[in-house]
Parts: sequence; C-alpha cells; structure tokens
Amino acid sequence: MSFGQGLSGLNAASQNLDAIGNNIANSGTVGYKSSTVQFADVYANSRIGLGVQVSRVNQRFTVGNVSGTGNQFDMAIDGANGLFRLEQPNGAIVYSRNGQFFPNKEGMLVNAQGYYLTGYGEGSNALQRLQVPSGNIAPKATTTMNLKLNLPADAPSIAPTTTFDPQDDTTYSKTFNYLVYDSLGNSHNITQYYVKRPANGAGESVWDVHYAKDGQALHQAQLTFDTAGRLNTTAGADVVSITLPNPGGANSPADPLTFDIRYTGTTQFNGEFATGQPYQDGYTTGEYASMSIDSDGTIVAAYTNGVTQRLGSLVLADFSNLQGLKPIGGNAWTETGASGQAILGRPGDNGMATIKGQSVEESNVDMGQELVNMIIAQRTYQANAQTIKTQDQVLQTLVNMR
Repeated sequence: MSFGQGLSGLNAASQNLDAIGNNIANSGTVGYKSSTVQFADVYANSRIGLGVQVSRVNQRFTVGNVSGTGNQFDMAIDGANGLFRLEQPNGAIVYSRNGQFFPNKEGMLVNAQGYYLTGYGEGSNALQRLQVPSGNIAPKATTTMNLKLNLPADAPSIAPTTTFDPQDDTTYSKTFNYLVYDSLGNSHNITQYYVKRPANGAGESVWDVHYAKDGQALHQAQLTFDTAGRLNTTAGADVVSITLPNPGGANSPADPLTFDIRYTGTTQFNGEFATGQPYQDGYTTGEYASMSIDSDGTIVAAYTNGVTQRLGSLVLADFSNLQGLKPIGGNAWTETGASGQAILGRPGDNGMATIKGQSVEESNVDMGQELVNMIIAQRTYQANAQTIKTQDQVLQTLVNMR
C-alpha cells in the first residue's frame, strides 16, 4: 500500500490553509483580492488515482465595499472593470485596486510603494505621471460680465433736463457696484448708475446707464424695454463695452482692460431692483488649497481665490483575462501573455467603472466564509494524516506476519 495519496493530500491541504491564512491576514488590506486553491486528481496509467495536486490558485476579482476616508487623495474604483495604472520608478508598469495615494516631495501622486499614478494631462491623450500643483494660479483679466437684472417698472422718471451727478442721488434711480480684474489680478470697483427717463417715441421705457471707476466717468449707455418688460437686444443693444486704459496705475502697471457687459435676460417688471447673480470671468491670483476627483476621473484643483482648475484625468486598465495577471505583492499585478494586453480607458467610458473620491475599496475577503473554509481544510488535513497512519498500521501487520 502506497503512502503517496495521503502525502499529496497533506500537501494540498497545507497549501489550501496557506491561501486561507493569507486571505484572513489581508482582510484589512485596501484593494486586496482574496484567493482560492483549485485541486486536480493525479493519474499515471493507474486504475486507482495517485492522489491530489494543486492545479492553480485563483484570485477573486469581485468588488469590495467602498468606504469613505475624507482624505482628498484617496480614490476608489466603484465597479468591477478597471485597475489603476501605476508606473514604477524604473518605468515598469503595474496595476492595482488600492487607491491610497499621496503627493511625494515633487508633488507626484504615489502609493506606499512609491509607484506613480498615471493618467492623461488636461487636453492631452498622452499618458503621464499625475502631479498635484504647487504655488499660485496666474490671475485672469476680466473679459466678460453677465448681468441679469430687474429694473423696477414703477420707478419715477427723471426729466432729461436733469443732469446726472454721481454725488446727487436725486439725479439717478438706482446704483450698483461690482469688481473686475486686470492682467495682474488687481481688482477695480466699477459703479453703475441707472437713470430712468421718460418713454421714447416708440413707447419704449428708457434707462440711461452711467459707468464710473473711483468716481471718474468711463462710459454711458442706454437700455430700452418694450411694454412687456423685455430688453431690446437688436444689433447688440444688450452688450456694452468698457475700457480702462491704465487700470493698475503707476504702482502696478497692467495691460489696458476692456470687457463686455452683457445684459441678456435683464427685465423691467414691477417690483424691486434685483441684481440676480452677477458673473464675471476674471480673478486675482490664488494659492493651491485642495484637490478633488470627479466620478469620470477628472482631477480638479481648488485655489484660495475660489477658482477651480482641471489638472487631467485618471486612466483605468482592464484585461480580457484578469486571472492571467501575475501578483507581485504590494497590492499590484503585472501584465502577462495569459492576461492579454491592457485595455485603457477613462473612468465611466466603454464599460469602465467610475471613481469615488475620498474613498477606498476595502478587501473583498469574507471573514465568515474563510473561517468555515479553514475548518474544512483542517478536517481534510487530519483525514489525510489518518490515512497515512492507517497505511502504516497495515504495513506493520504485514511485516510482523510469520
């Protein structure tokens, strides 16, 4: 009688216990994928099998729970399809589901092993290492301001013979202030004075608008409304262009500032004077404050001046045969001939999973199931040991026969 079957069973059960123990040990490892051992029987021109062997070790690429962390650099792949594409310092490419990243001293997003997170630069399809910005964002001069006002229809008219005087509030109906920015980020307070005039010959309501900076007149325009309170937009009547020749002055010389004020949507209805939510596209400089990531993988930087800027986008990789990937430790895999080449795509495109920011994907280990598997593997080990013991007893009986 051979001891081979029992010994092979002990070896297989031992490897199964190794896999189970490794799963339990990594139950708290972010992005870890649990493994299972597959067995196969052994025959070699024998009517009775020669035991068991481990045919392969499979990894279960099911999705773990996604939990929030509050860390601005953490990110979780929220779905089954996709792995982070990472670049090792030597340029080799590996893949992972662990989304715990942080900026290194150069501002590059890396994981605990020092692997660089890769993606696409803003407006580019070239793969590159993703970097957190540093320093200030450059200022932007105002080019457009959108004002959607309501001018009170019941405001009393001011006679055309009354000369407008910004120092005399009886010469205008309403006033409104806002800021614009020049090429150096200097802010400038622009004041608008609205003067309601008597209706014109066409029966339209007429409002003169005077523009001033620091009390100095800049421009004068006119807005007209029909009997339904709608602004006349014929031939660009709803757009006013303002120019500041030397906005920064001698102490902070800046480029001449010219911007358009668009009154599209402005009305004249009975009610209060309303400014809505004025919008202008200029801003002063600002320091980098934080980073966020959208579900489509877009990385957005926020600055102290309230401006946000797109930095680029993550890239995810998928494979036709995930089981063909080779684990190398550190929650990473490498591509092999069995896995096929990586299929790259942006999150949410072409079946790729989306991204959840300030979150991580937990291990997919089912602790309850692993404990059950451990008991079964232990019983299997004991049973194989018992077959060896029984075979030994039978052999001793044969040896002791006279």
